[in-house]
Amino acid sequence: MADSEIQKEFGVVVEALPNTLFRVQVEGQESLVLAYLAGKMRLHRIKVIVGDKVEFLRDSYGGKARITRRV
Repeated sequence: MADSEIQKEFGVVVEALPNTLFRVQVEGQESLVLAYLAGKMRLHRIKVIVGDKVEFLRDSYGGKARITRRV
C-alpha cells in the first residue's frame, strides 16, 4: 500500500465489540467506522475503552480501519 493511499484520522470510540473491534466516530463527521487494534497496541497491551480519542488509519478500499494510537 502506497503512502498516498493511507489516511490518518482522529475519532472517539463509541462502542467496544468482541475481538478488539471498536466502532469509532470520525472527528468532525457523524459517520462510524469499524476499527481494530494495531499489532503494536496488542503487543504492549494498551487498553482502549469507550470515550477514548484515538488515531486510526483508514483503508482506501473502505474496509476496516486500524487504530494506531490512543491520544
